[in-house]
Amino acid sequence: MVRIGLCGLGYWGKNLFRTLSGNPGIQLAAVADAKAEVREKLAMTHPALKLYADAMELISDPEIDAVVLATPVACHYAQAKAALDRGKHVMVEKPLCTSSEEADDLVARADLHGLTLMADHTFLFHPAVLKLGELVRSGALGQISYFDSQRVNLGLFQPDVNVLWDLAPHDLSIIDYLFGGEPVHIEASGYCHVNPGFPDIAYLTFHYPNSMVAHLNLSWMSPVKVRRVAVGGSDKMVVWDDLDRDEPLKIYDSGITTHPRQDREIILPSYRIGSVTSPRLAGNEPLADVVEHFRQVILGQATARTDGRLGRRIVRTLERTQAALDLSLQQAQASMPSPSQSTAAA
Repeated sequence: MVRIGLCGLGYWGKNLFRTLSGNPGIQLAAVADAKAEVREKLAMTHPALKLYADAMELISDPEIDAVVLATPVACHYAQAKAALDRGKHVMVEKPLCTSSEEADDLVARADLHGLTLMADHTFLFHPAVLKLGELVRSGALGQISYFDSQRVNLGLFQPDVNVLWDLAPHDLSIIDYLFGGEPVHIEASGYCHVNPGFPDIAYLTFHYPNSMVAHLNLSWMSPVKVRRVAVGGSDKMVVWDDLDRDEPLKIYDSGITTHPRQDREIILPSYRIGSVTSPRLAGNEPLADVVEHFRQVILGQATARTDGRLGRRIVRTLERTQAALDLSLQQAQASMPSPSQSTAAA
């Protein structure tokens, strides 16, 4: 039985509480949350649970084997570092931390102490993503040319991260799983409608080796929620609609046949429109699988699929993307007329 402490009982922490509590091989022994009303409610419903106002107090509890962090991103590094130094295994809600330097240090500490460090990139346990991985690795899609994602909704506005750091880790972890490697070039543009300097819409383009391009449309400003990914190959194309409960994954036997270079000016590409299939996917809950995987890794029964090195790669790409986004915002600001210029023009 692995004794685990959960730090943070906010939006995602509530889901982790439920899945940790439901795993028969885990004892959820303690919870830390800064809100007194949260602790008071837990004291009534779970009287055997240790409750802490400060995550660091929970981390110092000698009876805890592992810690799951669902706290604000700015807290991840200090809390994970403290847990690793106290000999505890750690799983951190995405993103792993706020900088590659922090990620380097956490990975080094986990290695030094021989402990598990996992990032909670839940989509890598999603049946649709696993099926996509199977299709890519088997060569069924042919040569991959693009990955296109639309991940938009109205809110939730996060107090500590912008839309890039909130939503992009999902797609970046999926791209890493499907294709590996890091982008060779990044383009980004963003818009700040609510808080100045804090993008709530971002359009990102990642260029990868072998002419593969990934485009991400991220927004907290959409009137509708969309979670859609398209992967295009030379032989087949796949669309994953995560909000479609009946047929979330559709495989299109469609594509374009190109001609020899000398013929391209006079002969148009040939379009192939074939059948559409929707494979049956497993009905398991990805987060429950993440929690069980964490338990197995702690016990030496599995190798971490979302280890600290994956978390570090995602953070490194987020940093590079943030730099491109900052430059885009600065250029956009510089190109806007000043109030005096606007008045003069009027």
